[in-house]
Amino acid sequence: MRSEIHAWRKSSYSNASGGHCVEVAELPEGVLVRDSRFPADGCLSFPTGQWAALLRDVKDGTL
Repeated sequence: MRSEIHAWRKSSYSNASGGHCVEVAELPEGVLVRDSRFPADGCLSFPTGQWAALLRDVKDGTL
């Protein structure tokens, strides 16, 4: 995924002190995920369908 990233957003489950956060950037072809404490360390990329499946499995408790 090489599209320009417009905005990172934090998970609604992130703690209020700003640590231990997951940030997500949505792109036309998928989603990028990174650790907010170490943004320069890179990110994981997921095609849209795989990201949807991951979220579904986490919500269902099957992962």
